[in-house]
Amino acid sequence: MKPMGPIPPAFAAQTGPLTIGGQAAGALVAAHGSPLFVYDTALIAAQVERFRAVMPAAIDLHYAIKANPLPALLERVGPLVDGLDVASAGELARAGAVKPGAAISFAGPGKRDAELAAAIETGATINLESAGEARRALAAGERLGIVPRLAVRVNPDLELRGSGMKMGGRASPFGVDAEAAAAVVRAVIAGGADWRGFHIFAGSQALDAGALIETQAATLALAARLAEEAGAPPPLVNLGGGFGVPYFAGDVALDVAAVGAALGQALAARADVLTGSRFAIELGRWLVAEAGVYLTRVVDVKTSRGETFVVVDGGLHHQLAASGNFGTVVRRNYPIAAATRMGATATGEASVVGCLCTPLDRLGDKVALPPVVEGDLIAIFLAGAYGASASPTAFLGHPAPAEIVV
Repeated sequence: MKPMGPIPPAFAAQTGPLTIGGQAAGALVAAHGSPLFVYDTALIAAQVERFRAVMPAAIDLHYAIKANPLPALLERVGPLVDGLDVASAGELARAGAVKPGAAISFAGPGKRDAELAAAIETGATINLESAGEARRALAAGERLGIVPRLAVRVNPDLELRGSGMKMGGRASPFGVDAEAAAAVVRAVIAGGADWRGFHIFAGSQALDAGALIETQAATLALAARLAEEAGAPPPLVNLGGGFGVPYFAGDVALDVAAVGAALGQALAARADVLTGSRFAIELGRWLVAEAGVYLTRVVDVKTSRGETFVVVDGGLHHQLAASGNFGTVVRRNYPIAAATRMGATATGEASVVGCLCTPLDRLGDKVALPPVVEGDLIAIFLAGAYGASASPTAFLGHPAPAEIVV
């Protein structure tokens, strides 16, 4: 039997049929079909409130919509946050439906000229990834007759210790190397752009508060040094994100209050060149992951050479991350449960497998489950981030999942 991650607190204490946002999972599936993603927006609002309660007043909250760009979810999240961070023209259009351009920032390497132009026309801030992109953005603004809003994304000379995905301290397609960033800032200002500051992202999915505290302090010091070198105080310093969620056995939730307290102290002691700056933290999965549940119906229960397989109508084409095929080196189990009998005593071991014709399609590997029969529902938790939009939904021609907010 293999361990699984902790079920999020909002669902962990439930017994009997699972409810999401006060509605029975079975009724939701009956109304919308299976497989189904359900996002409880009250849980997202609670995360936002939790963030606001512990972070310094000078910190804005941005939502990185790559975590979950569902329009119905963005309509709920948009009013709760100060900004939206996008990484494509498609995301820019979705963000623009719920926020004004001035509250949107656009990051990511390889922005096409048409994307740069769309961002400039929208009034979004472009986080420049290279000197070449700065040149093209300035040229696009000149063609359009619009002053572009430009920030410099920095590839920092530091990394977020213990992060699941490191974004700094090494050669990277993301951002301008720290040693070259000041020169790009000066070129942007000389080119007549509206310089908006720095975007400094060192890593993601960190659960170690000490590592985040250390990285944020180093990021503030780096921003101050670059501002001095450039001779221009930054209007905004985006400190990146990195807040992780406990997906796997042994994971412990991040102590956000400790991070906020330390950041308050660091801001109080910041260099004079940053006195007039605002700051932002850009979060995706931490805001939305725990609010999402993926519901999939059992179509078969079979035994093969002594092992039990629970076959469901979903799979990795909807939940690539839960299958262990989205950046995970060693496959580990997301929290999973029989949604029809939450809290029931596990009586055996079973592997939950999807409907795809590939051995990679495994949502739960030898997990403890109560008795499960055809027609039951299986719930995969932490499904609010990097679910449907980060999965190969066209693979093998199966239908796309339904997605709803409650």
